[in-house]
Amino acid sequence: MSEETKSEELREQVEAALAQVRPSLEADGGGVEFVGITDDKVVEVRLQGACKGCPMRQMTLSTGIGRVLRQEVPEVTDVRAVD
Repeated sequence: MSEETKSEELREQVEAALAQVRPSLEADGGGVEFVGITDDKVVEVRLQGACKGCPMRQMTLSTGIGRVLRQEVPEVTDVRAVD
């Protein structure tokens, strides 16, 4: 399997995992946008709406989004928000 194919599969898995958390975020007026994956398998996301300025942003990122990503896509090493 080529690196490009592996990369595309990883991206699809991450997108599917993010789709699982979106309804919860949207219920609170927020959202998450997939930005990319670094070479060391860190997923970069952009928090949107109410999530962007929320004081609980870091907890949402690590225990909410990050937990689901690592559970669904074991290759993911971390998740971080970018602006």
